[in-house]
Amino acid sequence: MTEFLAVIMITILAVISPGADFAIVTKNSYLYGRSIGVLTSIGIALGVLVHVAYTLLAVAIVMEFAPNFLTIIKYLGAFYLIYIGYKTFRQKPVKDVGYSTCISSAQALRYGFFTNALNPKTTLFVISTYTQIVSAITPKSILIGYGLFMSVAHFIWFALVALLFSQRTLREKMLNKQVAINQVIGFILGLLGVFLLFTNLN
Repeated sequence: MTEFLAVIMITILAVISPGADFAIVTKNSYLYGRSIGVLTSIGIALGVLVHVAYTLLAVAIVMEFAPNFLTIIKYLGAFYLIYIGYKTFRQKPVKDVGYSTCISSAQALRYGFFTNALNPKTTLFVISTYTQIVSAITPKSILIGYGLFMSVAHFIWFALVALLFSQRTLREKMLNKQVAINQVIGFILGLLGVFLLFTNLN
């Protein structure tokens, strides 16, 4: 029970802490509407499962035979954040046409998935949870359950974020100032990417 509560608390703190996931869901929700924001959240949840999968299946092997694994993830994530930060910063204004979208459902899923799957913050969160908090004798079924909880927790939180920022009144206000908002979000994403480039993960 103590282990379970620890996993819950750490997951909640990791999920609600501001970062790239929050920024991309906010952007997609207010620009393109609720469904795109929720799909982005689903992509993020799927990205979490990638971290859980390699942690449960092969993290020891990966770290032994590919000691630079975290560094590779760090640089991939950094450049991806800088890339989408640049695109967001240069985003052309979107007309308020209700909830019609300018990106597809697949694109929304992809944005969410890669933003999380290439996020070293999530990598370290998942690996540290399983290696530092979870007991070595915890049954595999429970370990999988923890991973599913992490994924679902991410989806619930970011779906709520999507619901908030796609709310009609708030969305209209944000659309009226979307150039400035996109520049701020783009700058933050790019800054996170640059920060990752100079962060020591060891």
